[in-house]
Amino acid sequence: MNLICKLFNIKYPIIQAGMVWCSGWKLASAVSNAGGLGIIGAGSMYPEVLRAHIQKCKIATDKPFGVNIPLLYPNIQEIIDVVIEEQVQIVFTSAGNPATWTSILKQHGIIVVHVIANTKFALKAQESGVDAIVAEGFEAGGHNGREETTTMCLIPMIKDAVNIPVIAAGGIASGKSMLAAISLGADAVQIGSAFAVAAESSAHQSFKDRIISSAEGDTKLAMKKLVPVRLLKNEFADAVAQAEAEGAGRTELMELLGRARAKLGMFEGDMENGELEIGQVSAMLNKIKPAKQILKEIWTEYLSGLERIKDLHDELQH
Repeated sequence: MNLICKLFNIKYPIIQAGMVWCSGWKLASAVSNAGGLGIIGAGSMYPEVLRAHIQKCKIATDKPFGVNIPLLYPNIQEIIDVVIEEQVQIVFTSAGNPATWTSILKQHGIIVVHVIANTKFALKAQESGVDAIVAEGFEAGGHNGREETTTMCLIPMIKDAVNIPVIAAGGIASGKSMLAAISLGADAVQIGSAFAVAAESSAHQSFKDRIISSAEGDTKLAMKKLVPVRLLKNEFADAVAQAEAEGAGRTELMELLGRARAKLGMFEGDMENGELEIGQVSAMLNKIKPAKQILKEIWTEYLSGLERIKDLHDELQH
């Protein structure tokens, strides 16, 4: 049995990423009901809002689901307390040191997965006792690795470095890209952008429309002096690029970013002044579909690609 399917008790080795302002209980429960692992993104939620989403998700699905927690958030202790009190079984941590919280979560029987973008942090995550890691390549949306290592290069390096399951992320939105990731050694895939435009995603309709109309080159990695983040190009992204070109430091970039800039764009629909986090694979997305259909199409295409490779292998053997 697939290591990740066994670890999470799910049907398909497909995980929906925990995305700020996109992944509430509706999306998480839809993905879990379809056989994948749905994840509630706690990054955009106050503790009591997260509690409400967890409780609604439990009602909407009897399948496993998880919560993604960015460890850099100021009210991290309250978020951890909510997850423990609500008896969440799976937690994905990101953007911080997993050594701080992994042991506490595991003491409560929680499966812990940490998101990394290089070998150094993969080894640190493994040392901290996580059950699996997400290796996220440069193509990914949202917060990103400073090294700009692509998924194609990152996955085999991480797989060689650790002895725990590896989940590939970054640039994966189809069965073909899933097959590529599995071929590189990944045990499963985590998919963000494709689910950001799902019917059940809590993203604003204008944001979904902008994603499905985007083309190659419409995203860029910004704010490397702060926390690298991949954004769709707009007036805000242009302002960030100009500030960086003029030598802006962390303080100036923080002021430009301000509070609730991501909420303004992704949740409230301001397509010019908001921060629009999405992956390079947005150029491949052209339709809003239910999460169940997205997952089914990815899995069907994956199996089809697997058959094609088997056929090619058989031909070469004769």
